[in-house]
Amino acid sequence: MKVTLVAINSKFIHSNLAVRYLKRFTEDLQYTCEIQEFSINDRLERIVEEIILNKPNVVAFSCYIWNISYIKRVSKLIRLINPNIKIILGGPEVSFDGGSYLKEGYCDFLIEGEGEKTYRELIQYLLESDKDKKYINNIKALYYIKGDKIIYTGKRELMDINEIVFPYEDVEELENKITYYEASRGCPFSCKYCLSSTVHGLRFLDISRVKRELEFFIDKGVSLVKFIDRTFNCNHKFAYDIWNFIIEKNPPNMTFHFEISADLLTEKEINLLSKARKGLIQFEVGVQTTNKEVLKNINRNANFLEIKEKVQELLKIKNINQHLDLIAGLPGEDYESFKRSFNDLYSIEPDQIQLGFLKLLKGSPMREEANKWGMIYSPYTPYEILKTNNISYEEILKLKRIEEVLDKYYNSGQFNNILKYFLKKFKNPFDFYEKFSEYFYAKGYFSRSISSVSYYKVFLDFNEEIMKEKSYDLEEIIKYDYLKFNKKRWLPEFLNRHMDKKEEKKIRITLKQEGIIDAADNLNNYHIEKFKVDVLKFEELSVLKKDEVFLLFSDDNRKKVKNITTIVKRYIIGYN
Repeated sequence: MKVTLVAINSKFIHSNLAVRYLKRFTEDLQYTCEIQEFSINDRLERIVEEIILNKPNVVAFSCYIWNISYIKRVSKLIRLINPNIKIILGGPEVSFDGGSYLKEGYCDFLIEGEGEKTYRELIQYLLESDKDKKYINNIKALYYIKGDKIIYTGKRELMDINEIVFPYEDVEELENKITYYEASRGCPFSCKYCLSSTVHGLRFLDISRVKRELEFFIDKGVSLVKFIDRTFNCNHKFAYDIWNFIIEKNPPNMTFHFEISADLLTEKEINLLSKARKGLIQFEVGVQTTNKEVLKNINRNANFLEIKEKVQELLKIKNINQHLDLIAGLPGEDYESFKRSFNDLYSIEPDQIQLGFLKLLKGSPMREEANKWGMIYSPYTPYEILKTNNISYEEILKLKRIEEVLDKYYNSGQFNNILKYFLKKFKNPFDFYEKFSEYFYAKGYFSRSISSVSYYKVFLDFNEEIMKEKSYDLEEIIKYDYLKFNKKRWLPEFLNRHMDKKEEKKIRITLKQEGIIDAADNLNNYHIEKFKVDVLKFEELSVLKKDEVFLLFSDDNRKKVKNITTIVKRYIIGYN
């Protein structure tokens, strides 16, 4: 018997942990098992073609909100082409209304919840030549069809997580992809919007095993390991030991990503994290809202002031990248409340702010309370909120536009000084992003692609058309941010140069003679620009000062800018 485990990921860079678990958990069984991975950006016809040409007897799909519509279509096409192929569905998207998928003909079997043991027992059943009909009813957490009836075999107890098998045989298949890893299952919290609240029981892998498996990733030179544990630092000793192990190993060019509750961090943990190499560890912190009443409504116990204190402590040591999350559309939160949450979060100045929108997932307690809060949500995946008693559809749309400009401009980190310039002109950050996103929408920039250069020019247009100002200082700041993050030897036409090519070439030659530019380097990889505003002082102290400044930009490291003003004035221009 040949089984194809199919993963349809949301992006090419993503990988699927579930199908790897299933394959490794059954590798001792006498059957052929292969994994095929695609993304939702692949053509439907290509996915079907590759599955069919693989000639499987059984196809099993890992189902999530981002791929279920694809899987339904692929499943139907497989059935039309070869009705003899058995189809298995499993995963969080199908675990809460399993019978409907069999009723609609999408599959022959459906696995509910944790899949490893149910999948193994089902494969054992399918391998039997003389199938015992009683045996299949002993396979817990399984839906199947018997005649014209849909049979459900009942709940399965949670497994000992240490029974799962390390899912990776080799990581060559994951080249240029994120490597996902799980050190624990479950969550100590019961947030109503999250499926983790439906599963009780927090389970950890043996710490020595985790270290061995992380050693495997380190030896293989994996670039990013993303822990999928819901709250990694809920067990302080466990988290401390893993972080200490990673910091002591200090693998170069490698990053470990964790979802944490920042308010749970201890001083001992922060002292340890301060020793980490910059870029070794990154954190995702789910704040969701800073409104205490809204937090109660979602059964979330968190104190924003404690979160802020711990996040700021980590920001001071400048070596941990931090990504903070907000959710719009939560029960009881209106537009003004969300605005306050946004400004509270922005005041921390984390590396990234993710503005998400409430999704009423199948099986989540939040979906059961939808009527209570007047929640209208899309009946189609990802079941995103459309409006509530507290926030209108039009206000949700405004927040979606804010999310787009926030992600492009703030989260990219490539417009920091330009944003700083404008934020000083508004009462609070939200007001700026609201006004700027409205301008973006009015210009039609959300509905069409614009060039990378245009993302800078729009600030000048916004300043003239909306702020009714024309600022020479702004032009210099835009020029600085542009040169810092773009490999362009010359400036776009809307930015002014204050030196010609011959003058710049002369300076570059002299800098090479002075040893400022390495003798082996190509001079064409360097760009020198003259500014009439001290942009470095503005970057560091937010102070605008008129001054003549010369800066050296390197194509090899655009972020590393060198102030060569003194050298230029002394040796080139002949200033006193």
